[in-house]
Amino acid sequence: MKVKLDANAQWLENARRVPSPNHDDRPDGTDISLLVIHGISLPPGDFGSPCIEQLFCNTLDPGAHPYFEQLRGLKVSAHLLIDRTGDIMQFVPFHKRAWHAGRSAFNGRENCNDFSIGIELEGTDDVDYETVQYEALAQVITELQQAWPSLAGANIRGHCHIAPERKTDPGPAFDWSSLYSLLGEA
Repeated sequence: MKVKLDANAQWLENARRVPSPNHDDRPDGTDISLLVIHGISLPPGDFGSPCIEQLFCNTLDPGAHPYFEQLRGLKVSAHLLIDRTGDIMQFVPFHKRAWHAGRSAFNGRENCNDFSIGIELEGTDDVDYETVQYEALAQVITELQQAWPSLAGANIRGHCHIAPERKTDPGPAFDWSSLYSLLGEA
C-alpha cells in the first residue's frame, strides 16, 4: 500500500479514519518537529483486538478485562496506529495535537504533544515488531517528511526517550537500525 498525505485535510488518504475526540488545537505558531514512536497492546500482550481503537475513542469497557479498570476515564489518542499486519488507522489529523506523550520533554522543550506527531505500533517492549509494521512506518515517515522535513534523524524518538522516567515503549524489541535502514538514514 502506498501511503499518501492529503495536505489540505491533514489525513493519510489510504489509512482507515477513526476520529478520536482526544485531541485539541496546537498552540499558535507551533512547528511540527518531532515524531514519537510508541508501542501498545490491550490487554497487554494481546494483539488483534479492537481495544486500542476503543481506548482512543473513549469506548473501552473498563469491565471487559481486569487491566482496563486502571484505564477508566483516561483520555488518550495518537495520530496513527499501525497494527501487526501493517494496516494503518488514523485517529487525529496531523495539524491537531493528539494526546499521546503525556509529561514529556525533548531538546529542552516540554509538552511534546504540542510539537509532535505520535505513531503507535501494536506491540510490546519484549516481542519483536513485524516486518510489515516497519515497512508501513517507514512509508508513513517518508510521506510526513515531505510536509515536515525536520521529522528525520534525531527528531524521530521513542516514547522512552521523551518520558524516560515513566515510559519504556517501544522497548528493546523495537529495531531502530531496521527503521533507519528503510528510511535510508543508516
